[in-house]
Amino acid sequence: MSLALALKTRDVADLPGKRHEDWRWTDLRGLIRVLPEPSAPVSGDLGAGPFDGLAERVLTVANGRDEQTISVGAGETAAVALRILGRGDGAHAAGVRIEVAEGGRLTLLESYEGEGGYLAQTSLAIHLAAGASAERIVLADEGPDAVSVSHAEVRLAPGASFAQTALVSGGRRQRVETRVTHPGGHAALRLDGVYLLADKRHADLTTVVTHEGLDGTTEQLTKGVVRDQARGVFQGRIVVAEGADRTDARMGHHALILSDRAEVDAKPELEIYADDVSCAHGNTVGALDEDALFYARQRGMPEADARALLTEAFIGEVIDRIGHEGVREAVRAWAAERLRA
Repeated sequence: MSLALALKTRDVADLPGKRHEDWRWTDLRGLIRVLPEPSAPVSGDLGAGPFDGLAERVLTVANGRDEQTISVGAGETAAVALRILGRGDGAHAAGVRIEVAEGGRLTLLESYEGEGGYLAQTSLAIHLAAGASAERIVLADEGPDAVSVSHAEVRLAPGASFAQTALVSGGRRQRVETRVTHPGGHAALRLDGVYLLADKRHADLTTVVTHEGLDGTTEQLTKGVVRDQARGVFQGRIVVAEGADRTDARMGHHALILSDRAEVDAKPELEIYADDVSCAHGNTVGALDEDALFYARQRGMPEADARALLTEAFIGEVIDRIGHEGVREAVRAWAAERLRA
């Protein structure tokens, strides 16, 4: 069951729902009773994306398109902005294939931008060859009525390095899912996330990492801030297969709930079938530190500014891990704007 299948068959029975374990908190079958008609083509000026000035190449996918390809050759370095746009109230799907050859380096700046109540599926296939590296920044900033799913399948070769930071502001339903096949062989993986949710927005960050070989590392840190009647979902699963000895895998999820009616559902999981491993996970959900808030207000800082400052510091640990300096500053400004709204 998947949104992609439902869009192909036009049968709501193929939508994932709460009976599917990975979708129980992001129930599309219960939400969507009738699939909308296919989205109309988008024409006219599409404006600038949030990362256009930071990339050498911009690829725009508006209201779905046939599969697009981004290729980085052996030993090459590239920065590509990938804009996924949705307009109107229709349904659409898009596919993107990303290949980084041996020794290549890619900075992928991926944004989701939308207006309207559309239903959208974006499928990405990402493959890194031996010794290749990629940093993927996902900024999902869509309208409150959008239902959007981004699904990425990542395959790493030995010696590859993949780093990801996904930042989301939610929608009617918004899900960014990343599944990684990790070969070991000293390949390195970082999977980070930030969700900043207000009003009645819903965001779901789901990750699955499968370690299949010796000597692999995974590091994962996700932080969220939820207020009003918003709902944040984090699902992270790391599987260490039999024989994947000397795996080092660590996962952390931490969230702040800033109102009584906001909600966070979190499910960090480790499945370990090997013996000689170093694995750990942590999960906390709570409120702002009242002592720190009191300390700031005692020094004359208005309460709203004090709360924004503390929440910016809370998520700043994740943003600071972004390798590209220009992107890091752009993301920091985006987050500050939403936290102070």
